[in-house]
Amino acid sequence: MRGRAAQFSAQVIAAGAQLRVRGDAEYPGALLDLEHPPLWLVTRGDERHLESIGVAIVGTRDTTPYGTRIAREIAHAVARAGGVVVSGLARGVDAVAHRAALEAGGATIAVLGTGVDVAYPTGHRALLDEVARYGLVVSEQPVGARAAPGAFPARNRIIAALARVTIVVEAGRGSGALITADEATAIGREVMAVPGPVDSPQSLGCNRLVREGAYIVTEVADVLHAAGLSVPARGASGASLEGPARAVWEALAKGPLDADALAIVSRLPARTCLATVTELELKGLVECGFLGDIRRRE
Repeated sequence: MRGRAAQFSAQVIAAGAQLRVRGDAEYPGALLDLEHPPLWLVTRGDERHLESIGVAIVGTRDTTPYGTRIAREIAHAVARAGGVVVSGLARGVDAVAHRAALEAGGATIAVLGTGVDVAYPTGHRALLDEVARYGLVVSEQPVGARAAPGAFPARNRIIAALARVTIVVEAGRGSGALITADEATAIGREVMAVPGPVDSPQSLGCNRLVREGAYIVTEVADVLHAAGLSVPARGASGASLEGPARAVWEALAKGPLDADALAIVSRLPARTCLATVTELELKGLVECGFLGDIRRRE
């Protein structure tokens, strides 16, 4: 038994990770709220992010453009407000949330159903390494563990426990994101859902959550308020803008526009226009509404 424990510890160290055993001082206290806390947790990255206010952003792997945009907006806002985005590194909403938090210069925690050194899907290897570098990767699976049945539903309870509030962006019937929501509810965490079209398969789960009493997300500020985060102060002035940024800023002078209209009014290619909106958003100068409207933050 001691030999196996020593081998396990050696594998953790070789992976550049840490082992936190239940009962140790370094073990994340938030996990003790679970009915069945992990016996151990392997962590890779900066554990100080566990002390920040966590906001779980979860949803379908088959996200729509609407879901992608909303997940990105929420993750950006949480990161800029000093919170940490928690998700599962899966395709779709998870990956969008992790990338948006990093893009905003913030932190994110990835909870895996594999070992902390194993990317799943395999195409997320670069994302996994980036999260480990600028955030934190955690798992209750041994180092080197591959994807296995049951591991991913089990990891959802860890996502829920590490977050003060869980946001379900898009979730179809039977989505794993609904498991995360149920786990959050079971331990007294707040659950919020982004409503969607009644005929969209990806919104069936979210709309059901709202019907059953989950808090509805109508704007990014709803999420920040629920998590106890403050809207970040504007960090720049529109007067100092030049080039495409100036064109977008001036195009929004008379009021909100959707992306297509903004590209026309600003006389910018659509791709350049969207990239510029992201730049201004990160500076706190513009904000994007859930209905697709883009406006100045005055």
